[in-house]
Amino acid sequence: MVNINNLLIGIVFGILAQILTFFQLQGQLKFDWIKDHYWLTVLTGIPISMLFMFSVKNMISAFGGEMWPSRLIGFSIGAMVFTWLSWSVFSEPLTTKTYVCLFLSFMILMIQLLWK
Repeated sequence: MVNINNLLIGIVFGILAQILTFFQLQGQLKFDWIKDHYWLTVLTGIPISMLFMFSVKNMISAFGGEMWPSRLIGFSIGAMVFTWLSWSVFSEPLTTKTYVCLFLSFMILMIQLLWK
């Protein structure tokens, strides 16, 4: 039985961590401030890592100690967040290949959440 509260907490912290990671790694291509403050950007890795750790801890707890669901859910969330941000921040086009990958990520997410 999946603990919904832990799962939701894990997903929310995972989404937040993925968003921050996107800006930490790709932000320098769009925002001079990030490029000009290299070490401050590097140091943001500490709280981002803590968010990922808290996300994984809660998702593993949600699935009764199983690690694979948290990894696959995290992968799916990461693919979806990256696609959305690269499209909205960088105006990167969504190709057929991207749509297929998003669909597969969504299917992985649904398998982890719904398959008993």
